[in-house]
Amino acid sequence: MLAVHCVPTEGFSGGVESMTNEHSAAAYWSANLRIITICMVIWALVSVGFGIVLRPLLAMLPITIGGTDLGFWFAQQGSILTFIALIFYYTWYMNRLDRRFGVDEQ
Repeated sequence: MLAVHCVPTEGFSGGVESMTNEHSAAAYWSANLRIITICMVIWALVSVGFGIVLRPLLAMLPITIGGTDLGFWFAQQGSILTFIALIFYYTWYMNRLDRRFGVDEQ
């Protein structure tokens, strides 16, 4: 196994660490899968959970957005806006992760 020296940027403490390419790639992929899973769970909770399953409970709350109850708003607009926010967050996070592992495009 060939060991390479990586100079960590953001997120690492300490100086130069010796890591194998396989370890670095596995850690990068693990972090990537973790953020994808988190984003998908949030999106599913907002779109299916708040928009469909929990809609009757949210309709009982005295919160109205755009003249309609909160459950209907999540079903029609909230899930879409949450998805767009998750796209921006994922882009920002992956750019930071790419810099951390030294695979950024710049």
